[in-house]
Amino acid sequence: MESSRRRTQCSDNGRRPEHREQLGQWGRAWEVDWFSLICVLGLLCFAPFIVFYFVMACDQYRCAISQPLFELLRGETAPLSIWARTAPFTWSAARMYAAWVAFQAFLCVCVPDVSHKFIPGYVGGVQDGARTPAGLVNKYEVNGLQCWVITHALWAANALYFNWFLPTVIFDNWIPLMWCANILGYAVSTFAFIKAYLFPTNSEDCKFTGNVFYDYMMGIEFNPRLGKWFDFKLFFNGRPGIIAWTLINLSHMAKQQEVHGHVTNSMILVNVLQAIYVLDFFWNEAWYLKTIDICHDHFGWYLGWGDCVWLPYLYTLQGFYLVYHPVQLSQGHALTVLLLGLIGYYVFRSTNHQKDLFRRTEGSCSIWGKRPTYIESSYRSTDGATHRSKLLTSGFWGVARHFNYTGDLMGSLAYCAACGFEHALPYFYIAYMTILLVHRCVRDEHRCSSKYGKDWRRYTDAVPYRLIPWVF
Repeated sequence: MESSRRRTQCSDNGRRPEHREQLGQWGRAWEVDWFSLICVLGLLCFAPFIVFYFVMACDQYRCAISQPLFELLRGETAPLSIWARTAPFTWSAARMYAAWVAFQAFLCVCVPDVSHKFIPGYVGGVQDGARTPAGLVNKYEVNGLQCWVITHALWAANALYFNWFLPTVIFDNWIPLMWCANILGYAVSTFAFIKAYLFPTNSEDCKFTGNVFYDYMMGIEFNPRLGKWFDFKLFFNGRPGIIAWTLINLSHMAKQQEVHGHVTNSMILVNVLQAIYVLDFFWNEAWYLKTIDICHDHFGWYLGWGDCVWLPYLYTLQGFYLVYHPVQLSQGHALTVLLLGLIGYYVFRSTNHQKDLFRRTEGSCSIWGKRPTYIESSYRSTDGATHRSKLLTSGFWGVARHFNYTGDLMGSLAYCAACGFEHALPYFYIAYMTILLVHRCVRDEHRCSSKYGKDWRRYTDAVPYRLIPWVF
């Protein structure tokens, strides 16, 4: 979201039974139930349709997401006519997209980070990732902030001096680029699937379920790599999709200026608040190596296609919507949105900072002016080694077990509220993020319960709420 062929390379064949049980503490499932299979098939079928439907609704129906569906149900419009009116794949968009991905790959792999030598407090360069299920610790070149700065400096230089391309170029080619992004998403997912059979990076960090749909979607390899530094998860999670996020918003803003003759305060708010989120991601990229995406998710269609298509097309819906519906907010509305976004960011960042500080100092720190409290715990990796860990119960982590997600949801709501209340389309993001983060809570806690056992139960007794105190 397999067959037994070539199981000697990537499966648990020959591994002691308890090793398989321990490996189940990380990553996705070993076996697939019917409900999981139905969900996987549903996502494989409908997720690409959702992206197409939302983009088409704005392109042909001015973001009225119910209108095309009602027309189809009433027989007023044929599905093929909607498809025929949609902009097709173009080779100019393909060249543009290929150049973009190649440039980001070059910056990621071939330009070692030097920014950490000059920026106080920033952690970049070669960093260790988390321990994998097989007990390995991968090295990563953390240079996302540097890649973002170089890319945006070139964008600004083009807009101010060189005029190689129009600032609206992304919006003007939005649908043809969508077809290109889909091609890359499916290509990289299929390559990673085949690679796991033929030449896995580490066979001990692979999982086969026997179900081809589940393995294709959720991935087989834990950390597929090409060469020493091209890590599929790090590259596709952070580049090119997230670097493109702020460029896409800038292109939307330029298009609003071109079409309407002015830029609204709602568009500025969306650009600023989402840029804060993106910059925070790259500033803390070394910390990101310890998060669920890198530490637990295998690389399959869920990440490969999702990062190429779902992220850039649905995470930027607010700016896309505001091109068609320029909303000028009242001062009170704009201030409320700004405060909600900033407070959400503060909660999100402070919560993550507390955990990172606690981890780096092994508990020898101060949180909210006091020495932190924690639960001592232990777990075993597949190499049989026992590892000790501490589960923080102070600060925001004593308020709720995933309070960083609460801050993330506050920020997500601010992006949507900046678009006013005329259409439902901009609010897809908060609905999706709520489902995603609640699901992550459940996934993470199931994994932690398997990993830490009775120590996890002691932790949940100490911190009983997941997201919202006294509610959930």
